[in-house]
Amino acid sequence: MSFRKVAVPLVAMVIFLALWELLVWANGWPNYIMASPSDLPAAYSRFWELFLVMGWQTLWRTVVGLLLAIAFGVLIGMIMGFSRTMRDALYPLLVGFNAIPKATVVPIVALLFVGAHDFNTILIAFMISFFPIAVSVSIGLSTLEPEYRDILRSLGASQSTIFWKIALPKTLPEFFGALKVAVTLAFIGTNLMEIVSPHGRGLGALFDSGKTNSDYPLMFAVLIALAFLGIVLYYVVVALEKVFAGWAERQPT
Repeated sequence: MSFRKVAVPLVAMVIFLALWELLVWANGWPNYIMASPSDLPAAYSRFWELFLVMGWQTLWRTVVGLLLAIAFGVLIGMIMGFSRTMRDALYPLLVGFNAIPKATVVPIVALLFVGAHDFNTILIAFMISFFPIAVSVSIGLSTLEPEYRDILRSLGASQSTIFWKIALPKTLPEFFGALKVAVTLAFIGTNLMEIVSPHGRGLGALFDSGKTNSDYPLMFAVLIALAFLGIVLYYVVVALEKVFAGWAERQPT
C-alpha cells in the first residue's frame, strides 16, 4: 500500500475533525447541545470498557448479518441472472420490500421475537443489506454477452465452465461494489435494532443510554466508534476486492 493511499484519507479525517471543532467553537455551543471532537477523549476514557464490550457485540452481529446477506443475495442474484422468468417474478417483490423503511420493520421484529436480541439484530442487518448484493449479481449475470456463451458452447464447454470462466469473473466487480454499500447498510440495521429493542445491547444501546442521560459527548463518541468500525469493514472488503477482482481496477488518468 502506497504512502499516498494512507496519508490522503488521514488528512481528510483531520480536516473534518478540525472543521467540526471550529463549527462548535464559532457558534459557542456547549457540550450539552453539540459535542466537539475535543470532548470525545474524556467519553472514551470514562466508558472505555463499555466501548470494547459493546463495540464487539455490534461488530460480530453486523458481520454475521452481512455474511447471511452475501449468501442469500448471491443465491437470489444467480437465480434472477440465469432465468428471465424468475427475474421478472422476483424483482418487483425485492424492490417493494426494499422500499419499506426498515425503521418501521424493527419494532415488528422486536415484538415478534421478544428476548431474542441477537437473532433480531442479525435479522435486521441481513434484511437491510442483501438487496444491493442480489441486484448486482443479477445484473452482472444477465448482461453477459451472448457471444461469449455461443463461442464456449461451440467449443464444447459445459454450463458450469461458462459460469466459472466467464460469468463469475464478469460479476465480481459489480459484486464487490455492492458489498461496499452493504457493509454500511448492515451497520445501520444492527444499530436500529440495538436502539429500539428493550433488550438492546451494543453501541446502539450505549448511544440510547447517552440520549436518555443527555450525555452528548458519549452519543457522539458512539457515532465516531460506529464510523470507525464501518471504515474498518469497508477496507476489509477493499482488500478482498484487490485479491479476487484486482484485474478490473482502472487507474484514473
